[in-house]
Amino acid sequence: MMAPETVVTVDHNKPTQQQAPPQQQGGALDWIKINVEYFKTPPGMLKIVQLVLGILCMALGTPWASTWYVFVAVTAFITTLMWSFVYFLSIREALKLPINWVLSELVSTSLETFFYLIAFIVMFTSVYGNYGRNVAAAVFGIFNTIAYGASSYLLYQEHRGSVAAAA
Repeated sequence: MMAPETVVTVDHNKPTQQQAPPQQQGGALDWIKINVEYFKTPPGMLKIVQLVLGILCMALGTPWASTWYVFVAVTAFITTLMWSFVYFLSIREALKLPINWVLSELVSTSLETFFYLIAFIVMFTSVYGNYGRNVAAAVFGIFNTIAYGASSYLLYQEHRGSVAAAA
């Protein structure tokens, strides 16, 4: 018995099929989704303003004039930076934890507003060091207090709306 012959016909006019790349398994960072759109909303723009003003407050505030002012400026800056990353990387949506994110941020931002209010008053009363620099730091502290207050108000509105919708 004879083995059958195999005939291969090559058509050079027909495009060859590309093999699809192998499907990758889920990576460790597949849950991260970049969310730039948040920073085009009023709360997102307020976070950017808070960060810029926070840099100015940290640069102008001196620990010799008011250690409390510098402490508030640095901790508020770090906290706002962390919340910015939470929104930028969509961590709220990725983590399925029973956390009331809006209420947590509302408490954080309200405390920062209150602490900045105390800090800029303390900075105005400081007589150590360069008085002009202290006044400039206090003025930027007022602006940041207003920014944090506006952010707290927007978070309060969002929290109140979510509580009303749940009821």
